[in-house]
Formats: sequence, structure tokens, C-alpha cells
Amino acid sequence: MRIRSLGVIDDAVVELSPGFTAVTGETGAGKTMVVTSLGLLLGGRADAALVRIGARNAVVEGRIAVPEGAAAAARAGEAGAELDDGALLISRTVSAEGRSRAHLGGRSVPVGLLAEIADDLVAVHGQTDQQGLLKQSRQRQALDRYAGDAVAGPLAGYTEAYKRLRAVAAELEELTTRARERAQEADMLRFGLDEIAAVEPRPGEDAELAEEAERLGHAEALASAASLAHAALAGNPEDPEGIDAGTLVAGAQRALEAVRAHDPELAALADRIGEVGILLRDVAGDLAGYADDLDADPLRLAAVEERRAALTGLTRKYGQDIAAVLAWAEEGAARLTDLDGDDERIEELTAERDRLRAELGGLAQTLSRARTEAAERFAAAVTAELASLAMPHARVSFDIRQTEDPDGVEVDGRTVAHGPSGVDEVELLLAPHPGAPPRPIAKGASGGELSRVMLAVEVVFAGTDPVPTYLFDEVDAGVGGKAAVEIGRRLAKLAKSAQVVVVTHLPQVAAFADRQLLVAKTNDGTVTRSGVKLLEGEDRIRELSRMLAGQEDSETARAHAEELLATARADG
Repeated sequence: MRIRSLGVIDDAVVELSPGFTAVTGETGAGKTMVVTSLGLLLGGRADAALVRIGARNAVVEGRIAVPEGAAAAARAGEAGAELDDGALLISRTVSAEGRSRAHLGGRSVPVGLLAEIADDLVAVHGQTDQQGLLKQSRQRQALDRYAGDAVAGPLAGYTEAYKRLRAVAAELEELTTRARERAQEADMLRFGLDEIAAVEPRPGEDAELAEEAERLGHAEALASAASLAHAALAGNPEDPEGIDAGTLVAGAQRALEAVRAHDPELAALADRIGEVGILLRDVAGDLAGYADDLDADPLRLAAVEERRAALTGLTRKYGQDIAAVLAWAEEGAARLTDLDGDDERIEELTAERDRLRAELGGLAQTLSRARTEAAERFAAAVTAELASLAMPHARVSFDIRQTEDPDGVEVDGRTVAHGPSGVDEVELLLAPHPGAPPRPIAKGASGGELSRVMLAVEVVFAGTDPVPTYLFDEVDAGVGGKAAVEIGRRLAKLAKSAQVVVVTHLPQVAAFADRQLLVAKTNDGTVTRSGVKLLEGEDRIRELSRMLAGQEDSETARAHAEELLATARADG
């Protein structure tokens, strides 16, 4: 892994080998940045504050070996990434403005994809996880994770049934608590639909009646105008001497007909005048028919206005025109059908709710039994680990209990509270020595004991997680002396089956590592730079001496460091 411009690290290369690697260094040297860098490669959250002051961006590049056939390889392949001799090349860039980019196998990818792949490759355990495990909800999650498929199967079924029950209960509550409002809505819809049905409007009827009313209201004026126009075109029988348009046009046509044979152009004009005459006769006939058909009956006008008033009453309430009124009626009828079906729907939902509650109770019981069985195994495994961590008489157990709730689900003849994860309240207990009552770990353990309990939990998890690499970030805080030696010995044992990386301040832990990396800083007066150095031989003894006594050249510290290394080699 190469780190550039990240925190106090200017440019450093971290080479992690198989087995147990310890990362050490003085406080503030940048050990945490090594963990942070790995976190960025694994899809962790980017923060502009991580970028080294004066740099445009921070860059972390890593090469992670991927086991053959691993899900991570398949997922990377789906994203278009390519393996480089069985390894994935990952790059993460964080700009000083906070923007983040990720590359996987030569392809730009979403940061979320790195997190997906990381789940199959690296397990990170740190002090944050310790604090989280003090919460009961996290302890239940830890137990479920340890139990694996034995809990995951029934939990998936329970979760699905729980979600459906919540949805059914919400709909049922909405139907029952709003019954009055829904009844009022139904009454208003019925009134409106009855009012519209009584009028029986037709599509477009309002526009037709408006035209007819306009015509009937001006019937006399229209008839007079039509008569005058007809007389102007066809003549007035009462005035035989009068001159009309038809007579004049006919005279013009006759005048041209007499000479049309002498000029084709004039003949064409004569034909056009003939066409005008035909058109005048047609229009005159239509005007005569219009005048004869015009209905000036005042009773019809009154009927039209009355009908228009009825339609206006509908448009005032239900839409801007009759088309909108009819659309409202169609939608209202559909809504009324839904409202009238509420009683039947309530019966259906009540029956489904009762069935789901019974189903949920059975699933919760199966889930609780699976947790109880897994809790016994988990507690026994953690207790065994504590014996290896200088707590031979400590005992870990789980308290799995339920809370009575009349509105809950029935489990083993009791009605208990339930939630999205079941009916169980899970709490991790510790009895640090014989005769001590089991108490919640947050209350029953000292600082050093708590660290060892948490480390034991993490080691047990490591034995169940199918990942090849584990990173422990100072989970040995608060521990020293013989317990620290046992922690180092236990981590060395774990490293025989997986790659283990530990960021530690304890020389007793670092001595058991196969490789020790030192994060050291120098100061050139302007910029603090950190580098990562592999310690071997004399350099490693000097670092262990510093960690033991704060003095690299102390003869006593050197002797102790050599003794620690000898003890670790003897165990190996």
C-alpha cells in the first residue's frame, strides 16, 4: 500500500506480508493514518481534513491478493475490473475540496463498490467496535453474526412477515380510525352523483345550448336580415320593378354571350359570370330556407334557458364545463365503490393481521431458540479465549430475555413485545472471577478486562468470518504485563491461518509479530514527514526498548526486549 499526502504522511509505502504484522511508532507519528489509508481503500468515508496541508489531494494505492473463486473477484469482474496476477489494484483519491474518486482494476468505480468487495477480503476491528459492542443492539447483532445461517434463515422470514404485518396494521388503523371521515366523504359523493344523474347532462350539451340560446334570443333580427338579403339577391315579389343582384348578373351574362365567339378571353369571363349567377341562386335559396326554418318560439327559448341554468348549477360545483362534470362523476363513482368496500376490506385485513401475528410468533420462537443455542457456543468460545488472555477464571454468558406486552405476539404461551429483529433482548454478561455474579460487560469489567473481553470477542469472530485478512486497531488498549504477552501470543496463533495486522503500543504484542513496521517522523523545520520502515535485527530491539522504557539505549530495556523476542520465537 502506498500513501501520499495523507495527514502527517508525506509519502510512504507499507508492505504487509502473510502472517502477523505489527505497526508501531510514537504517538502522533501516523499509525492511525495507516489504518485510515486501509479504510479508504475499503470504501471508507472520505474527509477533506485528511489531506496534508499544502497538498491538492491525498492518494492511497493498494494491491490486495484475491483468493481464487472469491466472490470479490466475481463482483470486481462485473464492474469491468481486471485482476493483475491474482490481485486487485485499488486506488482512492481525496481532494482538498472533499471530492473522492475510486479506481478498481484500472476502472473508475463507485466508492460503494469498494465497500462491497472489502466485506469479503478484510475485517477491521478497532476501538470504535469495542464501544459499539457495549450497546445491547450491537450485542444482538454480534450474536446473530456469529450464529450464521442458523439465525439468518429464520430472521429473514421473520423480517419479511414483520414488514407485512406493519403494512397491514397501518392500513387497518387508517380504515378504522378514519371511518367517520370516510363516511362523510361517501355521503358527499352520493349527493353529487345523484344531483348529476338527475340532470343527465350530455357531452358538449352546454356548448350546443349556448349557441341555440344566442340564435333564439335574436330570432327577429336574424329573420329580417335573411329576408332583406334574399330580396337583394333574388328580388322582392311585392316590388316587381325592383332591381336585384340576380337580374343584374343575368343581364351581364347575356351581354357577353352575344359576342363571346369573337374572343376566347371574353368567353371565359362570360363563363365566370355564369358561375356567379349559379352561386347567387344557391345562396338566395339557402336564405329563403333559413328564414322559413328559423324558430322564434319564446317557449323554446325559455326551455333552453332553464336547461342551461340546470347545467350551470353542475359546473359551478363539479367542473368548469360539462366534460369536467362528467369526469368528476366517473372518478367519484370509482371512489365511492372503494369507500363502500371498506367494511369488507376491514374484515380481510383483520383476518390477515391475526394470521401474520400467529406466524410471527412462531418465527420469533424459532429465532429465539437459534439465538439461545448460538449464545451458548459463543459464550463458551469467548470464555476459552479469555483463559488464553490471562483471565482463566472469567466466565462470559448471554442473557436472552423477552418483555411482556399485551399488544405483542405470542411466544411459548406468553405475549411479548416484538420488533424488526425479533422478540429477544440480548445482553453480554461477564463474571470476572468465581463467585462474582454475571453483570453487563460495561459494568462488570475494568478497563483492562474490558479490552481483553472485546479482543476475545473479536478473535472468536475472526474464526467465523470467511475473510483472509484481519486488522486490529489498538484493541489491546488498557492492557499490560502478562495479559499483554498472552494477547500477543493469541494473535500470533490466529496469524497461522490468516493475515493479521495489528496497530499497537504494546511491546509484548509487537514482539510476537512476524514483521514489525515502524511509523517514524522527522522534522526538517518546515514540514513534518512520516515514513514506514521495516524493522529487523538491532533496529527492532531498539524500537521494542523504546516501547518498554522510552529509552532506546537502556541496557535493561534492551535485555527485556531481547527476552520478549526470544519468548515469542520459542512459542512460534
